[in-house]
Amino acid sequence: EVQLVESGGGLVQPGGSLTLSCAVSGVSIRSSPVNWVRRPPGKGLEMVSSISSAGTSIYYADSVKGRFTISRDNSKNTITLQLDSLKTEDTAVYYCGVGAQRGQGTQVTVSS
Repeated sequence: EVQLVESGGGLVQPGGSLTLSCAVSGVSIRSSPVNWVRRPPGKGLEMVSSISSAGTSIYYADSVKGRFTISRDNSKNTITLQLDSLKTEDTAVYYCGVGAQRGQGTQVTVSS
């Protein structure tokens, strides 16, 4: 059974940082591109970032470029999203993804 478990969300003030982690089991991520998407309150899913299997090709949404950093550790089967300089509009449930699989999500709330 493929499982993706996100962690690291929470409440943070504007300008703060969080590190989101995604632990994947049941499948190796080694040969797959992986990504993070988010669902802001009352809105649909939006792509945040993706990274190729070898880590050589990375995409960031314009809204997070320069503030978020995606990484992967194929040996540990984990995906990480570093969130810096957070803004209130970054408030959302964040999901990691491998192929068609997604985790249950982790809530990020940016508020003063």
